[in-house]
Amino acid sequence: MRHRVSGKKLRRDTAHRMALLRNLVTSFLEKERVRTTLAKAKAARPLAEKMITLGKKDTLHARRQALRFIYKKEVVRKLFNELGPRFSERPGGYTRIIKLGPRAGDGAEMAILEMVGTEFKKKEKKKEKTLKEKVKAAKEAKR
Repeated sequence: MRHRVSGKKLRRDTAHRMALLRNLVTSFLEKERVRTTLAKAKAARPLAEKMITLGKKDTLHARRQALRFIYKKEVVRKLFNELGPRFSERPGGYTRIIKLGPRAGDGAEMAILEMVGTEFKKKEKKKEKTLKEKVKAAKEAKR
């Protein structure tokens, strides 16, 4: 029976698992989106949500708790200055997991862990100048 047993071991010992999850959450909070396996995304999600909840509190104690878990001080600053205020009205559910399908190498189920409100925006392609525009620009440069 699995009563009150939470979380996955991810086939790692405790120290390795905590280091992996701390790195994953730090990267996630820094970039606001991370591509990883589905199991790791599911394991990191509650930890990331707890960090964002700490960011909403903005007390010295909350900052110290976040610094105890997150590796980079810049990420903690971002958590309390940007992410906390952004989600201040939201009672929870700051992240989403999007399934991508199996990885080509080993067939592991892949997923994207992203923050709600930071949907993927395609980069706008630069418009190629036509030959006439290039010639006109060259003539203006000579003047």
